Amino acid sequence: MTGWPDQPVIYEINTAVWLDGLSRAAGRPVTLAGVAAEDWDAAVPAGVDAVWLMGVWGRSPAGLALASANAMLQASFAEALPDLQRTDVIGSPYCVRRYAADAGFGGPDALAVARAALAARGARLILDYVPNHVAPDHPWVASRPELFVRGDADDIKSDPEGWMAAGGQVLAHGRDPYFPPWPDVVQLDAFSPAMRAATADTLADIAGQCDGIRCDMAMLMINRIFDRTWGGRAGPEPAQEFWPAVLGELRARHPETVMIAEAYWDKEWELQQQGFNFCYDKRLYDRILGQDASAVREHLRADLSYQSRLVRFLENHDEPRIASCLPADAERAAAVVIATLPGATLWHEGQFEGRRVRPPVFLSRRPDEAPDLELAGWYRRLLAAIDSHRVRAGAWRLLQASGWPDNQSCRNLAAWSWAGDHNGDRHLVVVNLSGQPARARIPLDWPDLPGRSWRLTDILRQNVFKRDGAELASPGLFVDLGPWQFHLLALQ
Repeated sequence: MTGWPDQPVIYEINTAVWLDGLSRAAGRPVTLAGVAAEDWDAAVPAGVDAVWLMGVWGRSPAGLALASANAMLQASFAEALPDLQRTDVIGSPYCVRRYAADAGFGGPDALAVARAALAARGARLILDYVPNHVAPDHPWVASRPELFVRGDADDIKSDPEGWMAAGGQVLAHGRDPYFPPWPDVVQLDAFSPAMRAATADTLADIAGQCDGIRCDMAMLMINRIFDRTWGGRAGPEPAQEFWPAVLGELRARHPETVMIAEAYWDKEWELQQQGFNFCYDKRLYDRILGQDASAVREHLRADLSYQSRLVRFLENHDEPRIASCLPADAERAAAVVIATLPGATLWHEGQFEGRRVRPPVFLSRRPDEAPDLELAGWYRRLLAAIDSHRVRAGAWRLLQASGWPDNQSCRNLAAWSWAGDHNGDRHLVVVNLSGQPARARIPLDWPDLPGRSWRLTDILRQNVFKRDGAELASPGLFVDLGPWQFHLLALQ
């Protein structure tokens, strides 16, 4: 499937956990080739453009053995899953042995069936890529040591946690600049021309199996970050950055593939410039969870060309479940923010149902939790309404909420408008990002407002208000919102 939308809506599924749940419900093993039609329908909620099947690649037996022997990991597994069984631990999906679908999920043929099932529902398939490391039993470890950061016997003696012996070579374990090494993976050398060529080939192979690729910890491959992490052990810094080199090769072979960067440390814009279509918006996530309306508004003042290439989210497999972080009303207000901003949006399987436990990615099973059916229905109505009303079409504008001398509660509001190019679509979003009531005037700057009466329809609740256009322009729409309340309005 080609022709990605400019602002895709992505639904992330933990493949192992999802298939385990389907298997238990069916009373038999279910692979990606055996997922029932109604389960694929549920995996593509109305308004979703792409499904990210997280963790489809073959798990590493060596990585599993290391995880099983790690007391800290085992404790985290038992905390998330109190009735943990040995068979629940299947290894990390980011300790990659090879980029072929795991045999337990049905293998490559089953992945192709899954892609076709999604395409039949108008959804694209996103898969993972890990650029900075591989599993210790990846074929390259034995056959291509030149692709890795290498050391010597003295390194193992002085830092046994950071290095390993393999095939007569001393190779580094993967790491980032701020944390200890990861003991279950081997560090690839971002400066090696051979590794860059191998990366381009691997990405091209993955692109042949899907429509988009999410790159794990993409900022670690930026030249100066890689150099700082490894302190010159990889040799001199190349003249060309890693991502432009490998993405240039990928674009020549698969120009339609959408590339998504997991990005932190304020490297989003830089990675966009280096060729990624979209980058995680972790800053917005942090500011929403910090319940800081002014910080959210400041964040949204960034250039629109930058914002339109961010991925907005409230949770994913690396972050806590949002239901465990925010009160129910605050979660809904935050979801309206995420759903109505420019850029891509990401939703996590289980988020709609109010799940509170985030299972570690090493596990194939999650604890039983009673679903919040009312919340699930609300989320699905939200996504469907955004889609059917074309809320995010046309020109987006951040609006200013104004108070008056004895009322500064306007500071708790965030507001923006969309002016579509289809049948005069216009939408207004106002969200109270606080636990206190907020009142304000919000001037709307469409020049044709005065001289007409306007109907404002709440597209979730179907409430209808009528307002004079001159008042909407100045002093502006009067809003009076309780804690965490919002308006999601269509103007006609």
